[in-house]
This record gives sequence, C-alpha cells and structure tokens, in this order.
Amino acid sequence: MKRICVIGGGRWGKNHIRTLHQLGYLAAIAEANPTKLQEHIAAYPGTIGHSSVDEAIEAAYDGYTLATPAESHFEIALKIIRKGMNIMIEKPMTLTSEESEILVAEAKKSGSRLMVGHILLFHPAIRKIKETITSGKIGKLFYIYSTRLNLGTVRTEESVFSSFAPHDISVLDYLVGAKATRIEAKGAKFLQNKVYDTTMTQFDYPDGVSAHIFVSWLHPFKEQLLVVVGSKGMISFDDSTKEKEIHFYNKRIDFENGVPVKVEEPDETIEYEKKMPLEEELKYFVEHLDSTIEINTGENGLEVVRVLEAVENMIKNNR
Repeated sequence: MKRICVIGGGRWGKNHIRTLHQLGYLAAIAEANPTKLQEHIAAYPGTIGHSSVDEAIEAAYDGYTLATPAESHFEIALKIIRKGMNIMIEKPMTLTSEESEILVAEAKKSGSRLMVGHILLFHPAIRKIKETITSGKIGKLFYIYSTRLNLGTVRTEESVFSSFAPHDISVLDYLVGAKATRIEAKGAKFLQNKVYDTTMTQFDYPDGVSAHIFVSWLHPFKEQLLVVVGSKGMISFDDSTKEKEIHFYNKRIDFENGVPVKVEEPDETIEYEKKMPLEEELKYFVEHLDSTIEINTGENGLEVVRVLEAVENMIKNNR
C-alpha cells in the first residue's frame, strides 16, 4: 500500500486528507499550525504528524500532495523534487512561469513524478464530453466556451481570471487536445482600483478551433457552464446545477444549393457515471507513482501558468 503525506491542512488540504484516508493511502500530515495539526491527528488516528516540511521529507513517503497557499508552492515542491520524490501540486502550480519551468526541468533531472491538481480533468462529466468529441458524435469541433460566474468570493490580491479561470484553461486544452496558438483578453474593474472583477478571454487553437472564457465574481447568480459546438451537434454541461446533466443537442446547419438550412432533431441526455473528481484525481496520482503521469502533468500545469501570466498582462495593458 502506498503511503502519502499531505502538506497543508487548511481549506483544501483537509479535503486531500479526508479523501486519502478514505482510500487507505493517508500516512502523514505536515502542518505548521500546531493546533490544526493536532485536530487532524485526532480525527485520523494512526496518522503521523509533522510540524515542518523538512521533517516530512526526511520521512521519505511514496508521494506528497501539496495544498499550501500558492506563494509557497515553488519552494516546497523544489525541495521534494530535488530529492527525487513524487508530488502532486494543487493549482496553480506556481505564481510564475519561470518557477514552473524550473520545477518541470528539475523533475526530469531527478525522475520525480510531477502532477498538478487541475481537478476538472478528473470530473466524470468532462471525461465523458472528451470521449464524445473524440467519437465524432458532434462532427468537426468548431468552438467551445466556458463561463464561471458568481457573486463572490472577491479577492483583494488577484484578479478574477487568476482566481476562477485555471480550471477552464486546463479543460479547454484537454478537450481540444492542444495548446492555444493565440490569446486576446479584456477585463473591467468596478470594486477595487487594481483588481479585475470580470474578464473575457478569446483563444485560437490549431485546425480553426476557437474558444472563450468569461469569468466574473460580480454576477447575480452562479453559473459554471461549458458549451461545445461541432458541425453535427452541440453539448452543454452546467456544473452548478443539481442534476449536472450533459445535454446533446442534435442540431446543425446544412447548406442546400448554397443556402444555410437549420436542421433540428430530438435532443438527448448523455449518461455518465457520477464519481467524485478529487477521489479520481488522487487515485490516479497514487496508481501512477511507479509509472508515467499522463494527465495533469507538470508541462500541463506550466502551460496554465503561462496563460494566466499572458492574460494578466493583456488586461492590465488594455486598461
């Protein structure tokens, strides 16, 4: 049985701890706050507690998951990777592409398995949508759009794009199967002088595929909508709904003697197996500690950070 240590027992780390415990993989927790550490140890008897990262590294576990604040990711991950140990870093991988590039290079050098926690790539609905695109059911992929909207949580130190959009970037790249070749972005500030509350970002992908991401934390209702449009059909999935259904719209535009004609046939619901994305993600990490990480690789995490940087620069320059 693989032994995993969770570094960071805060807001998201506690979910790692609970899930790994349920899976039977939780061996240890590293948490600098002694009160929080003792609470976790009491909740999960038999789990080893470490008050420092260095102490946890010395114990040499089979793998580590890093769920500390993003500004600490680079320093902690670099220590683990340089020891040749395996690690999954929660998103964003680091705060700069330069730091992410270093982690990817060091992992190749040391043989460390490096994975980044873009959890939506393990959402069973997203996996099913990818399968549907690949099967040819929607024909040629035309465009995708993703919206992540809500009232709050408003940040004071980062824009809505950096806060909300990492998930959507990873999903677009996954569904298209490529990196964007061109990006354009604009944003607007309403609540604070230096923080953007809403952004619209356009992506061009190879083979004429287009996409856009609209994010806002100044919105009257919650929406996490993904729409995929192809030459033979269309798909929608709203993760904010209770039902979380994937809808296939059997609609398209044909041309008859050069005239566009709308074709509509009965829609359908695409069935998929409901599973917990975090459980699937952590299982994948543990099950690939002795093989090759192919989903949410360090390179994938680096690309997301590059896009975040590029968009932040664009919206600031468009002010």
